[in-house]
Amino acid sequence: MTAAFGLRARRLLLAASAAALALLAGCAALRSVASEVSTFGDWPADRKPGTYAFDRLPSQQAQPAEADAAEAAVRPALAKAGFVPAAAGQPPDVLVQVGVRLTRTDYSPWGDPLWWPGGYGYWRRGPWIGSPWAFGARYEASRYEREAALLIRDRASGKPLFEARASNEGGTTGDGETLSAMFEAALMDFPKTGVNPRRVVVTPGEAAR
Repeated sequence: MTAAFGLRARRLLLAASAAALALLAGCAALRSVASEVSTFGDWPADRKPGTYAFDRLPSQQAQPAEADAAEAAVRPALAKAGFVPAAAGQPPDVLVQVGVRLTRTDYSPWGDPLWWPGGYGYWRRGPWIGSPWAFGARYEASRYEREAALLIRDRASGKPLFEARASNEGGTTGDGETLSAMFEAALMDFPKTGVNPRRVVVTPGEAAR
């Protein structure tokens, strides 16, 4: 009985490992980021993108590493939209504020009392046909809600000209390429505003090409 259970358990673990590897391979092959995008503003029809500089809030100035990462992620999207960094010592045409937020939610898929809590043991035989032994697993899962936002203001007047937000969720915190893809999605239709919200799919890395 013990040997039979051990063989059956090993087969189940091998099958689960193979399925996990296949899922990871599929995710790596797809390499696309889907975001819900909303845009607002009234960019003048005859105005070109021009030069820009980043404008940090006091709270962002207190966390320079995080601000640097957010600004690095949005640069490719700004370049693709037609903006260029202002030269040192030169006043920019617009000021750009960026923000990033990550919200983590933890939950257990077996939290419902109708689900068996996992582990392995002897099950009482009933009308079902099969082995009296069963093997299960219990794990805690996390979901991450990612948000990226930017605001473009006219430097001379301070008037807000364009605002965009992109959000999505997944089982990881994401990385720099994911964040860049979200900013690219946010500026995909610049300077148009489009329908809010709308789904935009971007392949990470394309914004830098």
